[in-house]
Amino acid sequence: MSTGAMILSEIDTVAIALTDWPAGETRAGVTAVEEITRGHKIARLPMAKGDPVIKYGQMMGIASEDIAVGAHVHTHNCGFPRDHAEMPAPRATTPEPPERRSFEGYLRPDGRVGTRNYIGILASVNCSTTVCDAIAAEANRTLLPKYPGIDGFAPLIHGQGCGMEHKGPDYDALIRVMKGYRDHPNFGGIIIVGLGCEVNQLTLYPPNDWTRDRYHSFNMQEVGGSRSAVRRALELLEPIAAAANRDRRTTQDISRLILGMQCGGSDGFSGITCNPALGHASDLLVAAGGTSILSETPEIFGAEHLLISRANSEDGARLRGMIDWWRDYAARNGTTLDNNPSPGNKRGGLTTILEKSLGAVAKGGVSPMSGVHGYAERIDGPGFVYMDSPGYDPVVATGQIAAGANALCFTTGRGSCAGYKPTPSLKLASNSEMARNMAEDMDIDCGVIVDRGVPIAEMGRRIYDSILDMASGQQTKSEALGYGDNEFVPWKIGATL
Repeated sequence: MSTGAMILSEIDTVAIALTDWPAGETRAGVTAVEEITRGHKIARLPMAKGDPVIKYGQMMGIASEDIAVGAHVHTHNCGFPRDHAEMPAPRATTPEPPERRSFEGYLRPDGRVGTRNYIGILASVNCSTTVCDAIAAEANRTLLPKYPGIDGFAPLIHGQGCGMEHKGPDYDALIRVMKGYRDHPNFGGIIIVGLGCEVNQLTLYPPNDWTRDRYHSFNMQEVGGSRSAVRRALELLEPIAAAANRDRRTTQDISRLILGMQCGGSDGFSGITCNPALGHASDLLVAAGGTSILSETPEIFGAEHLLISRANSEDGARLRGMIDWWRDYAARNGTTLDNNPSPGNKRGGLTTILEKSLGAVAKGGVSPMSGVHGYAERIDGPGFVYMDSPGYDPVVATGQIAAGANALCFTTGRGSCAGYKPTPSLKLASNSEMARNMAEDMDIDCGVIVDRGVPIAEMGRRIYDSILDMASGQQTKSEALGYGDNEFVPWKIGATL
């Protein structure tokens, strides 16, 4: 990095503008022939049409026309290749474990640990969502003041549960998600409310042993209708709340912490600030004995070889199979995996899905990969793991939480204000300008890596400590704003009937 410019690898054919770069100004030995917006790329070597465009030491696209040194490199002259090339990937490594290896959490009878103590009101079907909202609102108004030891009553509402087959990927994914939330350690208790005639029947969700005295379910058609359902729910919730109110935090080993990692609204700085910093925090967590989850399969496309090189042959083959499934899935729906980045990503400086993916996988650090899981499959072992999912933020978070994530980190270059009850989420800003503009929502400004020269490892340590503080009860910005009631979105994979 030199003043105003960054080159990520000695073989890169582009440099990154750290601030707006006027035409005629020279930085890092390159003179701009046109104005380059901050976060965007400038050619540091000449490229002929068809030549690879290299960033991060990896191919991020091909020149769609001749590109002169000092020219802006973006969608007008850089495109997606017919097939991406897998350049050499670095070896997996494991850092020294950090000294801090515990947090204060709620030990549940099944051995898992919660970082929050919510009570969930879970809809089995879209037909019961309005009533579940009403139940949560009334419980928060009348019961929560009596039981300050709980974090609140969280409505978990969605648009599925009927109009679907009794089998198949939609049905299976919804059941996995529902069971994952029913059993989640961030809940001190839960009720499930159905209508009664839906495909997603309550009989699919019997209580497990430890939640038997903190779990109830009923159908609205069996209790008299909407208003009666609210009254019935409050009767059931009172003893659940009383029991959860007695739960207390105790010191827990970091092996009980499962971190879900995702990104949204990425920009040209995401892959050089917040994502690698979160990757370092992930490596520290894994070295200490915890678990971190990377997801968003369409947004690792083109960089999957960097993960496969860190996996055993079985997991590597499974991840390649997921990429192949996504290619077919996209084709069946009239699109392609390279139909990305979004307009906001492009305004922030990202040109192709390959470039976006290369920055996105940085969240996974450099640790060996210890498992590859399907969407919302329960994570049952420590280490750095992968979980299949779309790139759509609430669907990703829903799947990771169902898989067991009791903490989340969300990196962004354009901004985000979402919450994901019952799991708290830290928002990591890629650049300081956005962090200032959305100060009410951003928890950590990773733009200081560029603006002040803070080393990535130091920022990663800060994020790691913030994760443990969050897990121990420190509120995030989105929690303080009360967000998280509207982001429960199970993956809708197939047709609606």
